[in-house]
Amino acid sequence: MLMASSRLPAAAALLTLLLPAVPAADLPHKAPDFTINMVDAKPVTLSQYKGHPLVVAFILTSCPHCQNAVKVLSKLETEYAPRGLQVLASAIEQDAQLHVRLFVKNFAPPFPVGYNSGAEPYTLIHPTGKLPMMPLLAFIDKQGIMRAQHEGEEPFFTDLEQNLRQEIEALFQARR
Repeated sequence: MLMASSRLPAAAALLTLLLPAVPAADLPHKAPDFTINMVDAKPVTLSQYKGHPLVVAFILTSCPHCQNAVKVLSKLETEYAPRGLQVLASAIEQDAQLHVRLFVKNFAPPFPVGYNSGAEPYTLIHPTGKLPMMPLLAFIDKQGIMRAQHEGEEPFFTDLEQNLRQEIEALFQARR
């Protein structure tokens, strides 16, 4: 897993919006509406996917662990799409919009991959000053409730496909 570096301060605001500095025990909570910019299309917002289980992956395009997460999510999105699952990815590194097109060409995910930038200091993500590990995954149910979130250093990533399947199935079972 890659640690977000000091050259990534532009991503702080968007991560603060979707992945607030709250312990996992404070989940579930309503996911804020959030916009991801697309290179060749209109931006997408999370509210567009209300009524569908949603996995949002925040990635660094050069991070091998993020690339692996996108490969596994691609497989699972194809498998679960008939049941309504939607996956979105957002590259968050500095100048991400310059890297997304090549990333999409190289990895060909079946889901939208965009980018975000912001201006707030990265420490807003974790008030303790701890920088997040990449990738960051957020799991949002059909009602727009964030049920789980995982960042790269967690044991969740050691058996990624199995753990993603469990979280995705939990999204289908979620009740308000």
